[in-house]
Amino acid sequence: MAAVWARVFRRSFSAARQLSAAAGAEEHQAARTWKILTFVIAVPGVSVCMLNCYLKAQHHTHEQAEFVPYEHLRIRSKPFPWGDGRRSLFHNPHTNPLPTGYEGEEEH
Repeated sequence: MAAVWARVFRRSFSAARQLSAAAGAEEHQAARTWKILTFVIAVPGVSVCMLNCYLKAQHHTHEQAEFVPYEHLRIRSKPFPWGDGRRSLFHNPHTNPLPTGYEGEEEH
């Protein structure tokens, strides 16, 4: 009886070894494929995107847009709970106007 179980275990272990060896080869091939894709597609793609951002930043003007006091924009039904209540949490005085206009401009 012990001999029978020994043969069964021996067969199952040898089959498991063969399957794990085949899986190891497949995993190696998959890792190689992803490595090639990273260096051929991902790295040049990220590089092109970085170059595009850099070139667009070079041509970007840093002038304030003309303030037009549209009634439907910058509505404040109640003050913000921080600061003086007029500025949003991520307020930038150069790009975000208040309801009356940009900060530092004289009101007309």
